[in-house]
Amino acid sequence: MVTAVITGASSGLGKEYINAIINQYPSVDAFWLVARRKELLKEIAQEHPDKTIAAISLDLGEEESLEIFEKLLKENQPEIKVLVNNAGYGKCTDFFTSNRESQTGMVDLNCRALTGITRLCLPYMLDDSLVLNIASIAAFAPTPRMTVYCATKAYVSAFSKALHEELRPRGIRVCAVCPGPMDTAFWNVAGVPEGKSRLIDKLPRVDPREVAEGSLRAAKRGKMTYTKGAFYKFYHVLSKLLPNGLMMEFTEV
Repeated sequence: MVTAVITGASSGLGKEYINAIINQYPSVDAFWLVARRKELLKEIAQEHPDKTIAAISLDLGEEESLEIFEKLLKENQPEIKVLVNNAGYGKCTDFFTSNRESQTGMVDLNCRALTGITRLCLPYMLDDSLVLNIASIAAFAPTPRMTVYCATKAYVSAFSKALHEELRPRGIRVCAVCPGPMDTAFWNVAGVPEGKSRLIDKLPRVDPREVAEGSLRAAKRGKMTYTKGAFYKFYHVLSKLLPNGLMMEFTEV
């Protein structure tokens, strides 16, 4: 059964990828949706009665969850056409006064779990398939007060670019998706509710649905990186031209 695997699938951008894949990959008839909140995954499954949807409740920040996922792959032998590594979170806080577990947890989920899920899925991936790793514009330059988050997304970006080259002979394309701020639950988890950041509140929002659809099309064309919107594309270019010290003068959240 041709399958799409989406982590962090219960809401926001992850949920938008379901419809985007349905629209652009009609051959995909099964979805493995991975997230902690199983009740939300079940609601999504009910919205797509014509698809075979597995609601897989796992906390990918835990090593045991990766072991469970590996067992599921071995038992079911899916033919994976699209893998979307969307699970992740950020925290906006001074590192010195931050909670240690929340900071190291970002590394576990944003980097270790993404790496582990990718490695586990690759043996089951079909020719002409896609891996979309959700990074962020935070990958482009260091971001004070989101120090660990931007570092994890820089990892995702570098990992994706190198893997793209490594897997190209196998017919597998890898794309680092680097969206700007979206109106999702991310900011509540990050601790940046509306009106609390001098920078975030001023930045233009991008539409999660458009990011999902646009990044799928870009990945199919072989793009290594996808960023939505002229403003953030310009920021990407600027980050390559200016020294990090100068960039950080206006990126602090």
